[in-house]
Amino acid sequence: MTTQTKLNIQDFLNQDEKKDLLRLLTAGSVDDGKSTLIGRLMFDSKMIYEDQLAALERDSKRIGHAGEDIDYALLLDGLKAEREQGITIDVAYRYFSTNKRKFIIADTPGHEQYTRNMVTGASTANLAIILIDATKGVITQTRRHTFLVSLLGIKHVVLAVNKMDLVKFDQKVFDQICDDYKNFVAQLDIPDVTFIPLSALKGDNVVEKSDKMPWYQGKCMLDFLENVHISSDRNFEDMRFPVQYVLKPDNNFRGFSARVASGIVRKGETVMVLPSKKTSKIKNIVTYDGDLDEAFPPQSVTVTLEDEIDISRGDMLVYPDNLPRVERHFEANLVWMDEKAMDPTTHFLIKQANNNTKVRIDKIQYKVDVNTMEKSNIDFFSLNEIGRVVLTTNKPLFFDPYKKNKSTGSFVLIDPVSHNTVAVGMIIDKLSSENLPSRITEDEREQIRDGKGLIHSEQYEKRYNQKGATLWVTGLHGSGKNEMAFSLEKQLFEMGATVVLLDGSSVRSGLSKELDYSPTDRAEHLRRVAEVCRLLNDQGIITICSFISPDKEIRKQVAKIIGEDRFHLFYMNADLEFCKNNKAEYYQQENLQYVPGIDIPFDAPENPSLELSAANHGENPEKIIEYCRENGIFPLQ
Repeated sequence: MTTQTKLNIQDFLNQDEKKDLLRLLTAGSVDDGKSTLIGRLMFDSKMIYEDQLAALERDSKRIGHAGEDIDYALLLDGLKAEREQGITIDVAYRYFSTNKRKFIIADTPGHEQYTRNMVTGASTANLAIILIDATKGVITQTRRHTFLVSLLGIKHVVLAVNKMDLVKFDQKVFDQICDDYKNFVAQLDIPDVTFIPLSALKGDNVVEKSDKMPWYQGKCMLDFLENVHISSDRNFEDMRFPVQYVLKPDNNFRGFSARVASGIVRKGETVMVLPSKKTSKIKNIVTYDGDLDEAFPPQSVTVTLEDEIDISRGDMLVYPDNLPRVERHFEANLVWMDEKAMDPTTHFLIKQANNNTKVRIDKIQYKVDVNTMEKSNIDFFSLNEIGRVVLTTNKPLFFDPYKKNKSTGSFVLIDPVSHNTVAVGMIIDKLSSENLPSRITEDEREQIRDGKGLIHSEQYEKRYNQKGATLWVTGLHGSGKNEMAFSLEKQLFEMGATVVLLDGSSVRSGLSKELDYSPTDRAEHLRRVAEVCRLLNDQGIITICSFISPDKEIRKQVAKIIGEDRFHLFYMNADLEFCKNNKAEYYQQENLQYVPGIDIPFDAPENPSLELSAANHGENPEKIIEYCRENGIFPLQ
């Protein structure tokens, strides 16, 4: 290879590296010709290798849907199901370039059931080509795809009126379609709409102007795509640098790495760190190829500061005189992408820029029918549904409205259990606390006035996988009921139960501190315990109570307070002699008074839920756990 040849190749590579990149998507109804159009663009711009062309010609004869012509759609429809049905199911990405520009094309499916696939393809696009079959005109899918394009903030739309050869290249048909589309798109926020008549299959107005439509004075498709101006679409005004990584290779260097989301990062400028609001000046902008004086989107750089400031992943560098919203409450458009329908009670994880936190959906304002644009009230989203919601995050996010800044105005919701991405969202704007929707209905306010909680027992059961119940263990002092109760608590906790243990010592050291052991005070002591158990059971919690509770009438009162259906009595059967040997230091005390079995009676339960043997203390917790399982207390599933 000569030196001149090497130079020519290097010049070509340098020129190719400097080419602008246009990301675009195609959308349309089934069989409108999306894949055919892209295949034709690649074919006519000489972007297909000879072996690909040979395979294309062979497959066109075998499984093509274009008659005697080459089926260019086969270049895009890569899935077996797509080729068999002649439709697009998944998003197909294709790359090609011309002398002027590089292109990444997302061929998105037209079916409504693949709305989430289209949203995925549109998320990074600068321009959308929406195809219309000239024989059908503007149809429901056209309106749906245009709405989605508007929702995702794509500013440039090409309405490609395809199959003009089937209407004999009639200008009146084209003009009527354009008028119908203009009437619809006027309702949406799409600033730049271009109309191009073409025949993707025949190649008219795709790569070269067609002489069959002399009445059309605009550009052909490729010429338009090569020259459409998109550089001003980026936000160069609002500097946002969401820190992704703190780079500290040694003690002499500490930098903050990220991709510039928007604006221009300039060396020497004063920046503010959110959320701490501390300020410093940019010392250096470091890249692999050397330091820069400024950086802009979508460059990835490392920034060093003149001062030592505590900065972590998720923090954001901004200019002090140009701050984003720092809020917990905001409105957003949401696209539900999970096969499983939304559970409104779930606290999801939200990922926005490099920020992660928990979030709840306070209210679904409405759902939008993507086919008719009609709004309706719903309680939850299902797959592919779109609507407006109000969200509240655990900690403030730093964001801009999506229309102003896609990078900081977009987010994804993640299921906290499966970690699947369940939805994508576009922030509309912040919402002040005064305008937050009330999460309490009039009926619920009435419940609050009556002292009733707003969470139903079924909701507690679903959350804890158990029913609120009291496991009351009675027996003489020294029978081993405390040891058994604590062992039971530990085993239930390890099994996943939500459980609270109450025993005589802990309650008498606080709640019943002023009470003695007389029958009257003992009754008051157990009444207080019963009231605590009722409150905990109302909230779905299992309580384990270990109390001598010698009087059967008092036990009946306790059961009535707690609720007889939630009160389960277990008797630790041990005679006085066993108890004296087990707790000799207690029974040998002088001047003992009010001791059940000694100077006051102990009423052994006649029909306890379970009678436990003190001699088999190791088996007793398992017996109660089995009782809970058989009686639907825990676990429920």
